Amino acid sequence: MEKVKISNSELENLGINDLDILVSFSRVANGLLKRDEMDKQEILTNLGALIDDPQPYTLVPGGKFASLAAFVVALRANGRFLKQHRSSFALKEEIASFPIYGAGHIEAGALAQMKTAIQLPVTVAGALMPDAHPGYGLPIGGVLATMANAIIPYAVGVDIACRMCMSIFDLPAGMVDTETALLKNMLLNHTNFGVGGTNKVRFDSSLFDRADWNATRVIRSLKDKAYAQLGTSGTGNHFVEWGELSIAEDGPDGLPAGNYLALLSHSGSRGFGGSIAAHYSKIAGSKTRLPSHAKHLAWLDLDKEEGQEYWIAMNLAGDYASANHHEIHNKIARALNRQPVQRIENHHNFAWKEQLADGTEVMVHRKGATPAGKGVLGIIPGSMSTPGFVVRGKGDPASINSASHGAGRRMSRSAAFKTLDKAAIAANLIEKRITLMGSDMDEAPMAYKDIHTVMASQRDLVEVLATFQPRIVRMADPKEKPED
Repeated sequence: MEKVKISNSELENLGINDLDILVSFSRVANGLLKRDEMDKQEILTNLGALIDDPQPYTLVPGGKFASLAAFVVALRANGRFLKQHRSSFALKEEIASFPIYGAGHIEAGALAQMKTAIQLPVTVAGALMPDAHPGYGLPIGGVLATMANAIIPYAVGVDIACRMCMSIFDLPAGMVDTETALLKNMLLNHTNFGVGGTNKVRFDSSLFDRADWNATRVIRSLKDKAYAQLGTSGTGNHFVEWGELSIAEDGPDGLPAGNYLALLSHSGSRGFGGSIAAHYSKIAGSKTRLPSHAKHLAWLDLDKEEGQEYWIAMNLAGDYASANHHEIHNKIARALNRQPVQRIENHHNFAWKEQLADGTEVMVHRKGATPAGKGVLGIIPGSMSTPGFVVRGKGDPASINSASHGAGRRMSRSAAFKTLDKAAIAANLIEKRITLMGSDMDEAPMAYKDIHTVMASQRDLVEVLATFQPRIVRMADPKEKPED
């Protein structure tokens, strides 16, 4: 069995950003671990306390950390390693009001999480979308505007830049019935689902020529993984599907009214984004001490190195997520021998530098929420058997220019397995003429809220331009662990 070690990243999370200091801490920490003098957590706890205040450790002659403490004292006397371990912050006592869209069907857990987020000392404004349900830190469907220099990794989400992408083809929507086998095989041949899924054939890998891939050590360490996973999809609620797009009146960018064949995909930045989220969430937690119920809302300061690193990595993850979708859509368009007449896409797990209606500069976190600024196009999906919608934002200032990112879960995954009936799910798919590849009971349509109720709750936020009905759906195999 491989011996447990204290990694450099765990030491960096304590606030160490100097190589010489890192080497010294690693030598002491792993020496104690190797000799079984302390367990890993005890060592890290002592190191964190030592960074906060090394003096007490220098007063124990021959103590396990005495020499390291003396080293830190000497460094600080020479103007080095001055940063303290963490800063403590109290929540605001009063809970400022914030709009709740669809209040009648939002569970108490999501509402409680949003109230905690509103109490953060860096929060400026917030809003809760009608598809909201509990998440880590900020609820899914939560929109949070913080001070412009504060960014919260868990308010962005684990799957950074999870997004929607739709390609609209000037082909009859009826192809989902007349060419079912052809379209099904295109999904099988040009999509790849799963936690460790990789691709060998790439349509366009030019994103990897960008200098940002060498911006930080963490990004560099993940570049090969990202390259291998380019054009793959995740698990959980991620999908690629064919469907019928109906436009009653002239649609987005003047697309004529009619019924079109459309391809819709939903996934994010794969292992690259997940690793970035995990790394910087730990750093945020090590830098910002909050009450236990708010610990997942720890933020990074964009005026400091770790904040800038996360900002670079998050934006690169956004471009990478977009490239993943483009790989899938371009490969399928090539197989179809037809270019789309329009492509629409949007992020919904991201942070943007924006201004509120009064001109205040803020960082807007949309965790499971769609940007809906005035005139901005977006896609709000339902479930595998219920419609999704192409929408145009109305720029509502109360919602911080946001809308829902989907129907939202009505029940947890575990509840779905315990309460839903397989026969009823199968009957629903037959009734709606859905061809399904992959997925399990936790993604059944019944596990989600009524998309029509959700859309009715946000009429002031978006205008519906077109309706998309899924027909041929591919998702991850049931054995795969959900990532969303």
